[in-house]
Amino acid sequence: MAEEKVKLRIQRRDGPGEPTRWEEFEVEREPLMNVISCLQAIQRDPTTTGGTVVAPVAWECSCLEEICGACTMVINGRVRQACSALVHQLKQPIELRPMSKFPVVRDLVVDRSAMFEALKEVRAWIDIDGTHDLGFGPRQSQDVQDVTYPLSKCMTCGCCVESCPNYHERSPFIGPQAVSQVRLFNLHPSGSMHAHERLETLMGIGGIAYCGKSQNCVEVCPKEIPLTESLASINRDIVKLMLRRL
Repeated sequence: MAEEKVKLRIQRRDGPGEPTRWEEFEVEREPLMNVISCLQAIQRDPTTTGGTVVAPVAWECSCLEEICGACTMVINGRVRQACSALVHQLKQPIELRPMSKFPVVRDLVVDRSAMFEALKEVRAWIDIDGTHDLGFGPRQSQDVQDVTYPLSKCMTCGCCVESCPNYHERSPFIGPQAVSQVRLFNLHPSGSMHAHERLETLMGIGGIAYCGKSQNCVEVCPKEIPLTESLASINRDIVKLMLRRL
């Protein structure tokens, strides 16, 4: 007979710099329940298994279909999206922790600003000439589209940097997601005009040289983005740029 309750063990913190604590909860099991459903149930009745009424657990979510990347957290020791983590596939008690590579705002909510700043640093956008109608964009071959489409699925969720042993507070490494976005925009017909600027950024402090090639990133990416291929491709492009300058 299936269990009627879902047991959760959640690491909590009231704010930045505050001490952490663990609290345990039980919620009613529902068909096809995911971790977000469990957190919503706790929000409706934030009572621990010991009978103590506490503040509702704080977490982030938006799309609930593995598109926005907001609900990333560490579930049973593995970083992943809470919306696609189905309860019947998880060992109980389900242990929830915030990502460790970002400042904790509260409970399971972290500040991922560093990832978006990294995208600014590598110029992860396509420049346009004014705001008027420019007509159709330049054509891309099917071969290039086959490469760039998987790269475009990145949702800046943080899974890759959470699993990366070279991304931490003592390292300036910009992260595999930013490197992959450099590859994406450098392959764009218009974006390629600024390819050398993006590559120069990755030649400096925190760039490609800080990647330890552990390949953890590609193992945890929820969108199955070929991050290691991007790292290798950008490394080749940087070597070519350096040789041309000699």
